[in-house]
Amino acid sequence: MSDVETVLSAYPRIYFACHARHVRDPHSDTVLSAHQASILSHLDSLDPTMVGELADHMGVTPSTMSLTLKRLERHGYVMRTRDPSDRRVTNVRLTEAGERVRDAQTVLDPERVHRVLHLMSPYDRADALRGLVLLAEAADAAIRQRRSTPSSPAAEATS
Repeated sequence: MSDVETVLSAYPRIYFACHARHVRDPHSDTVLSAHQASILSHLDSLDPTMVGELADHMGVTPSTMSLTLKRLERHGYVMRTRDPSDRRVTNVRLTEAGERVRDAQTVLDPERVHRVLHLMSPYDRADALRGLVLLAEAADAAIRQRRSTPSSPAAEATS
């Protein structure tokens, strides 16, 4: 198995064993689904997002997105307003509570990660953690490299 195949095989197994299925509001203890929390992660409190664009980006219909946003609005996490320049368009922004939940969100559940790590021997755990640190450092370097080297989408597709 190649190095790439090894990462592609291992990452989903780690993710599914450890990912957070729900997000809890640290203030009110309200539980949000991972999908609802994901929507919050795509929003800002100052710069409004058009509901239609958000739905397209998330791969759902505008009506499905509106239903989810209605629930989030009822809990005080988002605010929907009509666009002043086009009353047919609805914009959505995070509230202070929405920012709090967005900032508290984590992809992996710390308790699940703890359980997985402690299934390994201390020696294997140290090796695994060191490998993850090295992989994360390489990922950071790749991001910095992409930012400093402007390239066309066609160039990225061939690399």
